[in-house]
Amino acid sequence: MDSRNRTETKTLKVGDVAPDFQLGTEAKENWRLSDFRGKKNVVLAFVPFAFSGVCSAQLPAYESELDRFKDYDTEVVSISMDSPYALEAWQKAMHTTFHHLSDFYPQGKVVDLYGVRHPAGMAERALFVLDKEGTIRYIEVQHAPGEMPDNEDLFEALRKL
Repeated sequence: MDSRNRTETKTLKVGDVAPDFQLGTEAKENWRLSDFRGKKNVVLAFVPFAFSGVCSAQLPAYESELDRFKDYDTEVVSISMDSPYALEAWQKAMHTTFHHLSDFYPQGKVVDLYGVRHPAGMAERALFVLDKEGTIRYIEVQHAPGEMPDNEDLFEALRKL
């Protein structure tokens, strides 16, 4: 792991119960984390910006692995501070089928709840793997600019659940 990556945040660490939240999706529907407790593992992928180069490669990489995530009984979602309208357009442009959650208003409330706001104001590139009970089992934060997370790190964390 790159020395600039962290395995805990300003507020959370592995073993903590993930804070519940509700955000709107790209389809302008409500998505609540607690709806998955006792049912599915969850990967929360915080990303800095819709339509940016690395983010626009990272999320299609998850799409191409959705069957593997399903084999681990895992729901994948992205979270950014972009508006639902931008996320809808981005989802269509990337041809992804999983939900993209908008932390647009109040701006970054979930980003702050999870302690992953970049000093420049946007979300850090951060990954959280939550087990079915809602416990955080894996955290990876802050990749170097232009660096994309490795899906195999996520699958290794899911194998351990």
